[in-house]
Amino acid sequence: MVGRSTRVGDPVTLSGAASPDLTPAGTPLPHLWLLRHGETEWSRDGNYTGLTDLPLTVNGERQAVESARHLAGIQFDAVYSSPLQRAVRTAHLAGYSNPQILPYAHEWDYGDNEGRSSALVRAENPGYLIWNDGVPNGENLAQVADRADRVVSLVQAGCGTPADQDPSASPARNVLLVAHGHFLRVVAARWLEMNPAEGRRFVLGTAAVCALGWDKRTPAIVHWNL
Repeated sequence: MVGRSTRVGDPVTLSGAASPDLTPAGTPLPHLWLLRHGETEWSRDGNYTGLTDLPLTVNGERQAVESARHLAGIQFDAVYSSPLQRAVRTAHLAGYSNPQILPYAHEWDYGDNEGRSSALVRAENPGYLIWNDGVPNGENLAQVADRADRVVSLVQAGCGTPADQDPSASPARNVLLVAHGHFLRVVAARWLEMNPAEGRRFVLGTAAVCALGWDKRTPAIVHWNL
């Protein structure tokens, strides 16, 4: 188990349900907690920040430290991070010194838009929306969704859910993923069994904490943008 202390109850009881949703084996279905990395210079300035490995700003480090209060007391079976330093550093500052790196949990590859102002891109291309139009010489939405689906399958392994690709696995209870804005929004859409483009509806701030869980075995949002 990864965590600093044991919490009484669980995310489902916190959301008001009478009892947790259960796997076929009678264990609670897993909750996937999301933590977006803290501020970088490019995220602060509204620039597309994909695979460029930028550090956190001083403010971003402060945000990461403060995010820990939303996770305090939760005992995690696993803590995963994107390989990019802004995510790994956020995990460290939030209190998780040894996250398991998921190579496929990096941000959207923005191709020719990398480092460019999103406002400038829209000025050059009125009506441009990354969720519909993708990026030149970068990833398309389907490719990002494939990576997000791997996360969902990993967390739901052994749970008997439609995303479960490893029924023999031991189900997790709580899992934390520290990653990136667009990628985590796609993860949320796929957890909810939605088209990945529905991620456009989930605004996610820097160092924000979210929890994805269940309501009567239906994938649901438990907390968002804390």
